[in-house]
Amino acid sequence: ASTEERQLMYLVLALAGEAGELADHVKNVLRDGTWDRDRLASELGDVIYYWAGLCAIAGCVPSELLERSVTTIETRIARQASARSN
Repeated sequence: ASTEERQLMYLVLALAGEAGELADHVKNVLRDGTWDRDRLASELGDVIYYWAGLCAIAGCVPSELLERSVTTIETRIARQASARSN
């Protein structure tokens, strides 16, 4: 594999690992009934770090990618809010 492919694989696996740590934290919240906002923020920061690295390899600017995704994100948020109110 080329250096870029190895970096891509590393970033994808690291992102998946960090997402797993985030999921594990939320699982513990469900089990224990308490949560640590600082730990959640730290895990989210780790996820963002690897996501931003993937954006760089893909030639995307993270803020531009988010701007292109605004409609989708807003639709999902509205759908979730509607589901919660029903």
